[in-house]
Amino acid sequence: MPWDERFTLGVAAMDATHGEFVALVDALAVADDAAFPGLFAELVEHSRRHFEHEGRLMKACRFPAIGEHHGEHLRVLGELAHFGRAVAAGRLRLARDYVRGLPEWFVTHAATMDAALAARLKATGQS
Repeated sequence: MPWDERFTLGVAAMDATHGEFVALVDALAVADDAAFPGLFAELVEHSRRHFEHEGRLMKACRFPAIGEHHGEHLRVLGELAHFGRAVAAGRLRLARDYVRGLPEWFVTHAATMDAALAARLKATGQS
């Protein structure tokens, strides 16, 4: 999933974080079995920091859909933890399948929940 300008939301911190996410997913898609576990661990840590940052942004601008957006973040973090345990045990196949599905999730999430957050940040002068 190469970076596409349609992912740009106009909030520099969000755009930078999303660029990092896309790069990690791309690296995981082509990683060999030796590199995959370390990259997957990077994705887990990146996602944790990414979602914490967006959580702070949502609170700062009193984002009306904070519950739904936060719930989506928790769901993804739970999935990453689940597949991370499999990766740690040397079972990579299901984690690879999960990573292949992340671009579709990201496109939808960025275009809906993150775009709404970016619009709120801009409207409240916090972008």
